[in-house]
Amino acid sequence: MRAFSLVFIILFILGCNFKEQGKKKNLGASSNEVYSFKDTLVSTRDGANISIIIARRKDMRVPKPVILQSTIYVRDKGRDLIALKESVDRGYVGVIAYARGKRYSDQEIWPYENDANDTYDVIDWVSKQIWCDGRVAMFGGSYNGFTQWAATKKMHPALKTIVPYVANRPGLGLPMENNVFINPNYEWSFYVGNNKYLDSITGNDRQRFRSMQNKWWESGAAYKTLDSIDGAYNKWFKRWISHPSFDTYWQKMAPYKEDFAMIDIPILSIDGYYNDSQNSGLYYLREHYKYNPSAEHYLIIGPYSHFGAQRNGAAVINGYKVDSDALIDTNEITYQWFDYILNDSVKPKKLKDKINYQVMGGNEWRGASSIEKMSNQRLKLFLTNTKLNDYLILSPREPLNKGFLHQTVDFNDRASSNNTNYYPDPIILDELDFTNGFCFVSEPFDQSVLVNGSFTGELKVNINKKDFDYGVTLYELTPEGWYFHLSYIVGRASYAHDASKRQLLKPNKIEKISFSNTHLVSKKLDIGSRLVIFLDVNKNPFSQLNYGTGKKVMEETIKDAEEPLVLKWYNDSFVEIPIWKD
Repeated sequence: MRAFSLVFIILFILGCNFKEQGKKKNLGASSNEVYSFKDTLVSTRDGANISIIIARRKDMRVPKPVILQSTIYVRDKGRDLIALKESVDRGYVGVIAYARGKRYSDQEIWPYENDANDTYDVIDWVSKQIWCDGRVAMFGGSYNGFTQWAATKKMHPALKTIVPYVANRPGLGLPMENNVFINPNYEWSFYVGNNKYLDSITGNDRQRFRSMQNKWWESGAAYKTLDSIDGAYNKWFKRWISHPSFDTYWQKMAPYKEDFAMIDIPILSIDGYYNDSQNSGLYYLREHYKYNPSAEHYLIIGPYSHFGAQRNGAAVINGYKVDSDALIDTNEITYQWFDYILNDSVKPKKLKDKINYQVMGGNEWRGASSIEKMSNQRLKLFLTNTKLNDYLILSPREPLNKGFLHQTVDFNDRASSNNTNYYPDPIILDELDFTNGFCFVSEPFDQSVLVNGSFTGELKVNINKKDFDYGVTLYELTPEGWYFHLSYIVGRASYAHDASKRQLLKPNKIEKISFSNTHLVSKKLDIGSRLVIFLDVNKNPFSQLNYGTGKKVMEETIKDAEEPLVLKWYNDSFVEIPIWKD
């Protein structure tokens, strides 16, 4: 159902013939007459060591800017060699640094925790080498996108630009999404943490982790016992679930609040409408502009998955055939950007404005000066309790008579699930499952519009418990009767006001739950299309289960499910859809 994307970076290491500081390992002479490769260890300020690979032309006579990748993925027999060679071919020195504990590093492996300081130290060391002209640029996706932002937690003067693709933000996009832990991150920790390289055997054992997930779901055991059910102690999972709030543990891993005000380098971000971690990548952009309004930060975004945005997109994504102009050459744009920043070359043609987005269904690219300027109207629609055939009415008019929709969710019942449609695979559906939850539909549009940006909303609820997890999914209902997945959010009600502090709901009292961290999208809606909102409690095997007692969710069990969740969704709840009308 939901599969968190993993980035597999492949690397092959050869020897080199020039002097370096730091500890060294001899890789043997390169069979290639053009390239020189060097393997070394860089010492950090706290006494750790970081394994890095350096590539340059053998005939290089003058210092050059360095293109740095910082990653936790170690596969040293292929793709990284190609990446290093390309940096060299483009006129730079290429460097790959591996996370603390990986490859030849002696330390323990703790994803995310040390990258901010370690990447700073690597940049500092690299910038002082005789083959570096004092300038460092970074690029890469997923974890490699995170490490770039981690490097800006404290800006090193040698760092001149970063190009993060689908960047992770630990604590906000993974291993939890809006404070709800998502299961696939559990297995990822073994993949990157079991050895100095990658544990592909464990990482690819889907049957093992599906079995673990199903046993947990059917047994009603506490979420914290996943590794006991799996039969393998998971120290990373244990540490993560002990921090369910976006607390200082997560905050210190990457820029937070005022840290963004100090980031004064030009940045190019690349992301996708159907990237699982989009809310992470756009968090950085939004916070950067919030704390530094004059920032030179560009975004390219289109109908790409987590992998697609890091490559060149895909002609078909989750069953949807993308527009012909949606496909881009991510790698080429990246080096055009480096030449623009480091060599005073021309800006990449794709960058018409700060926000550059592909309009699905329109076969065109558009630009805006900010995410907010992508839309020129916000369509406020109320989640009424008025029936319209199999639907409820999504109305632009607030209901005159206050009412509510009644929902009961029995957490003892493992034969049925709720909120199983939210994940966009496939993107286009011929029907929705109305078994649970509520489906609201708008009036048809009498002119073509663009849904442009991230939708927001406010849910007014009354529950008999202290907490619950919710899902809100946005679709286009086409005149032909197809449901086109546009955006979604899964969230925990007790963190709606502050991701860093849990605020339990008061039972049997009307509460407001505001949400905004939905996935950004641009899609052309033709005349006759409608908007559909699907609303439900999040109860399924794919993520942590919140029983609503107010205790630590990781400790709740099916014994806490004696009393069903009784919920009233009030009809003055609403969503706001950003649209553009020409």
